[in-house]
Amino acid sequence: MKYRVIGTAVETRREVSVLSLGTMTFGTTVDEATSYAILDRFVEAGGTFVDTSNNYAFWVNGTQGGESEELVGRWLRSRGIGDEITVATKLGARPNQPTSGFSLDVEGLSAKVIRESAERSRERLGIERIHLLYAHIMDENTPLEETVRGFAEVVADGTAGLLGASNHWAWRVERARTLAAAAGVPGYEVLQHHHSYLRRRTDLPSLRSPDGNQGLVGGDLLSYVRDNPALTQVAYSPLIAGAYVREDKPLGPGFDHAGTEPRLRAVREVAAETGATVNQVVLAWLMGGDIPVLPLVGASSVAQLEENLAAVDLDLTPDQRTRLDTAH
Repeated sequence: MKYRVIGTAVETRREVSVLSLGTMTFGTTVDEATSYAILDRFVEAGGTFVDTSNNYAFWVNGTQGGESEELVGRWLRSRGIGDEITVATKLGARPNQPTSGFSLDVEGLSAKVIRESAERSRERLGIERIHLLYAHIMDENTPLEETVRGFAEVVADGTAGLLGASNHWAWRVERARTLAAAAGVPGYEVLQHHHSYLRRRTDLPSLRSPDGNQGLVGGDLLSYVRDNPALTQVAYSPLIAGAYVREDKPLGPGFDHAGTEPRLRAVREVAAETGATVNQVVLAWLMGGDIPVLPLVGASSVAQLEENLAAVDLDLTPDQRTRLDTAH
């Protein structure tokens, strides 16, 4: 395994594995025994970065979520694991009522919600401090100053360590970080968005914005991270739910543009040259770029995890990386 330090302050920064394990469906579509086996193998391979959220996975059984955090908490306790594993979770997108559908009726990012939801997540996980706490979505109904203050308070009282933002526009992250810096309090240091080798259209309206999908890594966000090397970019769904390799898993309308086919050809050619799988090339491309990205991978079996783990040791040549970067 390889590692990278996230965060800057001595009190909260963490050394984490370059591959993060997502547990979104653990405790729902992935049963407890399989979830434990995947988590055990991840740790055995040197993995130290586990990701969940307080709303995972409400849509499976029509709940408000919490099943994933509860399972991770049971696993941590059963294995006697302490501070050596970095646990990240998120708040803000938990539905206010049990539901199986996505809507705008979610808890949001008021100071009260941040305080209460962070404490409930900490209790479900059974840990003294949430190592990395994300704002899961943007909340434009709450003044940003209040959100910044709310997150600073849970760091000050020891409930959380590092702070992050997921599914945020780059300008929104910058504004929040500027407010935090002016107030002399901790700000967002880790970002989590969808990112992969194939690029999804950013202009299609989303549930939460008519301007496009704020959950995608675009040129503005990459440029922002490049200019702020202290920031860490985490990429969720880097393998697009198996769509690179599964014929029964279409890419969807977001990838219906002229750049998709040339990049598919390029990544398949590099995979053939290296003897690696397409998925492994995608992960290696993310981890080894000039803007290093930490892939967040899901797995429903140990075999899937093994494929992902092998990508850590795949080193692409400069020529291969250039061909991948310039395919269009």
